[in-house]
Amino acid sequence: MNEKKYLKWYHKVAYGSGDLASNCGYALISSFVMLYLTNAVGLNSAVIGTLMMVSKLLDGVSDIFFGGLMDRTRSRLGQARPWMLYGQIGVSACLFLVFSIPSMSPNMQYAYFFVFYTAFNAVFYTANSIAYAALAAKITKNGQERVQLGSIRFIFATFTTLIISYNAMGLVERFGGGAQGWRTIALIFAVIALIVNTFCVLMVKEVPDEDIRLSGENTSAGNGSAGRNDAAVQSDASGDADSAGKQGSVSKHGSGGNAPAAGAKVSFGTSLKLLLKNPYYIIILGLYLVNYIYSGITQGSAIYFMTYYMGDPALLGTFSLFQLVPVMIILTLTPMLVKKFGSMWKMNLYARIITLLMGAVFIFGAVNKNLPVMLFATFLRNMAGGPLTGTLNALVAETSDYTWRTQGVRIDGVMFSCSSIGVKLGGGIGSAVVGWLLALGGFDGTAAVQSAGAVNMIFFMYAILPIVMGVVMAVLVYLLKVEKANKEWDAQHS
Repeated sequence: MNEKKYLKWYHKVAYGSGDLASNCGYALISSFVMLYLTNAVGLNSAVIGTLMMVSKLLDGVSDIFFGGLMDRTRSRLGQARPWMLYGQIGVSACLFLVFSIPSMSPNMQYAYFFVFYTAFNAVFYTANSIAYAALAAKITKNGQERVQLGSIRFIFATFTTLIISYNAMGLVERFGGGAQGWRTIALIFAVIALIVNTFCVLMVKEVPDEDIRLSGENTSAGNGSAGRNDAAVQSDASGDADSAGKQGSVSKHGSGGNAPAAGAKVSFGTSLKLLLKNPYYIIILGLYLVNYIYSGITQGSAIYFMTYYMGDPALLGTFSLFQLVPVMIILTLTPMLVKKFGSMWKMNLYARIITLLMGAVFIFGAVNKNLPVMLFATFLRNMAGGPLTGTLNALVAETSDYTWRTQGVRIDGVMFSCSSIGVKLGGGIGSAVVGWLLALGGFDGTAAVQSAGAVNMIFFMYAILPIVMGVVMAVLVYLLKVEKANKEWDAQHS
């Protein structure tokens, strides 16, 4: 028997549009805030990088805190949607304020930036993004639908990032250039984000736990793992529904017979202990961090690589196109690939090998400044990297289901904090590393010609460092065998 379906096509599109709203702020901050601060405001990049690093450390602490608050929320909108709705108000306000630094002493400008940059990331974006990530597990228990949601949301994210990358600088000039131009486009993107986020929240509905348990009781006989061919989502949906319908069995066979009852509020301290008992949470948290450190470094160093190594800053748009379009293509195929390979783990592991091979090809092309080879490698490397992006949310859901199976407790909010930690802490570290390595290489933004050391450092950041981090990601993907663990648990307790 097929799994119960919870979502219509417009629900999936509405959910995915939430990442359009999210990236109106995130893409603008991560790609352009350093440029705004150094060129329009005149602040020092090394100081800004350090402030970003400190801010991101505070940001990382707040993720689990807000995840715990979400798990204890009870409202007419559910658990996740209230945080997503009201968090975006603060996100939009802080986005505008970060790009609206007033004329005052440099020290006050640094303080102003730090306060509102931290509020953007550590408070409001945290609340919004954790709720949005957890919403995927709240609106459906169908594993295939979860994979589809992951693909659709990142298509929206990729499209939004591409639009901003191509148009931000032109829009700044159109609206007066300098600080005035940045302030205007920040306001435009803040308003768009608020409207789209509200649409996303109102168009989807969280499934009450009682309905999930009832569905599990009615369908558990037909949703057993032996009767299904969809191995990719087998443990995610059928096991999840069965566990929901047999909560007493979970408590009996899990490691804690005194686990909190289903639907009970879980304390913050208990949530932390449950996270530490789940080895797959640590692995996927590391995977998120490395993935977004990699993204932060490549995004931040791209304009420098095109300008000072390739000698043509206009190539940034071309490379962005060859990075983002293949991701958008492969994300539409990811659900089908998961079914073909039989698991997200196997598909992602093979894809990691391809990314490493293409990274080596890119280095060869970059050394020789062979543009066709570089674009070819860029296209295939991002094509192979796309499925991991599209399945990360589903893998976190699998990891959360592992805690439910083994501990008898639902902590989706805290569990999905790894996505927000990875995006913000990883992206912040990546952005800060770019500033620090530029300084280490002797980069001088006022010089007409850069030193050999500065150019070599730029080459290292954009060409060499990504393949080093790709090896780390491949190891983490190999260790993330949570789907297999869930299936083995189901088999032992069936």
